[in-house]
Amino acid sequence: MDQSLLVFTTVVEQKNFTRAAELLHMTQPAVSNYIQSLEKNMGIKLLERTNKYVRLSKAGEIVFHHATEILGLYARMERLIDDLKHTASGPISIGASYTFGEYILPHKIASMLKMYPLVNPIITIKNSHEIINLLMKHKIDVGIIEGETNADHLKMIPFAIDELSITVPSNHPLAAANKIDPLLLNLETWLVREEGSGTREMQEKGFKQMGFSPKKCRTFGSTQVIKESIEAGLGISILSHASIKNELELGKVKILEIDGFPISRNFSIITPQVEFHTKAVEIFIESLVKNSTD
Repeated sequence: MDQSLLVFTTVVEQKNFTRAAELLHMTQPAVSNYIQSLEKNMGIKLLERTNKYVRLSKAGEIVFHHATEILGLYARMERLIDDLKHTASGPISIGASYTFGEYILPHKIASMLKMYPLVNPIITIKNSHEIINLLMKHKIDVGIIEGETNADHLKMIPFAIDELSITVPSNHPLAAANKIDPLLLNLETWLVREEGSGTREMQEKGFKQMGFSPKKCRTFGSTQVIKESIEAGLGISILSHASIKNELELGKVKILEIDGFPISRNFSIITPQVEFHTKAVEIFIESLVKNSTD
């Protein structure tokens, strides 16, 4: 591995030569020498630096973008080689969308660790769009998203079905109704996820199916906040059954019976289009696919 790339990315991320030197267990002059050597090899200035700041030049932005990918690929290569010598162990960086990551993934991880205790999962929870971006930048090893993707250079495996229904407070006037006119729901305040969320995409699909676009919406960055807001009487929503399982059992929320619902989507595993995965990644994928078909 080119040590100068590691030093360069650390300086950029820390925005400070002294902090980078501390993290890398180097002297500050040694860090400066690595940066100067890299700039000399590139034939161009990569960093603009004063006593107050360290900032990327245009060339530095290009080098930083590719350097992070190179370092990620190098680390992955090392793990693959290590796998040939040892049993499944070490870190696996998993990115998951909010619904799967918050309500399903912890149970899947616990099950995997019973069989492979030396694996060290590192979990990132973001919306589906952000998980796709992280994987394309080699920031994570494997992702789980809501729905599907056509992103280039990614392999997608749909492995489970998720159902979503209109969810209301347990004391909502329509909670006990046998048949509901969807247009009545257009008068409600709807609680929706942010753009880029797989759940938001399904909520939009649900509105289209009911034949209206809500007049009153409140946007939230997580399903947990939406659930709390439903219980507080702030509105209603379209939510995954997986995310409201406990609230349904406790009688805190109810699902409306309405034609066309529940609506469904896939949970999908996404990985880079590569020939080899680490044993930890292979085991994780196998456990998800196997458990979904048991």
